[in-house]
Amino acid sequence: MTYLKSAFAGLALTAIATVAHAQSAPIKIGSFASITGPAAFLGEPTKKTLELFVEKINREGGVNGRKISLVLYDSKSNAKEAGAIAKRLVDQDEVDIVIGGTITGETMAALPTFEESKIPFISLAGASIIIDPVKKYTFKTPHTDRMSVEKVYDRVSREGFKNVGLLSGAAGYDQSCRKNAQDVAPKFGVKIVADEQHGAGDTDLTAQLTKIRAANPDAVIYCGAGAASSIAAKNYRQLGMTPKLYMTVGVGSTAYIDGSEGAAEGTRVTGSALLAHADLAPNDPIHDVTKTYVETYEGAFKESASNFGGYAHDALMIAVAAFKKAGSTDKEKVRNAIESLLAFPGVTGVYSFSPTDHLGLTSEALRVLEVRNGKYRLVKDR
Repeated sequence: MTYLKSAFAGLALTAIATVAHAQSAPIKIGSFASITGPAAFLGEPTKKTLELFVEKINREGGVNGRKISLVLYDSKSNAKEAGAIAKRLVDQDEVDIVIGGTITGETMAALPTFEESKIPFISLAGASIIIDPVKKYTFKTPHTDRMSVEKVYDRVSREGFKNVGLLSGAAGYDQSCRKNAQDVAPKFGVKIVADEQHGAGDTDLTAQLTKIRAANPDAVIYCGAGAASSIAAKNYRQLGMTPKLYMTVGVGSTAYIDGSEGAAEGTRVTGSALLAHADLAPNDPIHDVTKTYVETYEGAFKESASNFGGYAHDALMIAVAAFKKAGSTDKEKVRNAIESLLAFPGVTGVYSFSPTDHLGLTSEALRVLEVRNGKYRLVKDR
């Protein structure tokens, strides 16, 4: 009998120790981003943001009394690499949640692993296919390419125009954006009068833009990201094209302006208000969180904040809010907590998720910006 009592006591102490360890062990947040490679302009601010704000959260006491451990890998702008990292995060690192996938190809390569493993995943890529149709464990923070082109079409149609020229690249985001631009045009009474594409790595888009100019559009949309956006703006200026040139959410940093060498002046970008945060009204629901993010990021790194870092910030804060709401790192509880977050302010907009909406943003969160005197400024709604 004494032996049995000792055995039960030992088991009880082991159970208590196990629970205590679980309650004190770090919360593991896995991440992968294009820190190197062609999409490094997306991954670098993601890395900096996550590291900076995880350190800040830990310094302030962590989450539910636990520190955060960030497990971050460089996916090298490579979908195959991202797929391998996803398996490593699940099988070896045993993370509690994943934030990452800065480009659409990476996200789509990694997504099946997280869905099969039932691990909450918040993507930082733009294509609508990521959350449409809804996947149970997958969420995202950037506005979709579909929302972006709809915002352009709404602006163009309200200004009395209807003929649009379309230029897109070869990447996953570009092609998703192009398809959405084609699909939603009739909804706004818009006619695509030219639809041109360019290859990966092209450094001159004059031929494509010349064909678009010949179609006499009222406005032109570029579905793409990175250096190609600046090339499009420069070639547009060199050809003397006068219709308004619109960029989508793939362009979300001052790198577009800097790389265009003045040619971006007067062009418009649909994205989050972060890039023109100084224009936000004090009573705007995202004013305070955006101001704090920009000041913290720019103070730490002495460089302009971008939408891409902002997407990572929002994903991290959504994860933190979900852990607090769930009261644990139980993956199902955390997933449910994300899906039930309402009116949650981020720098990208105010998120309200639901079982049928894993983006949680409406078109109201998407702003139209214009480059004026080398800076982004908000364009007021008419």
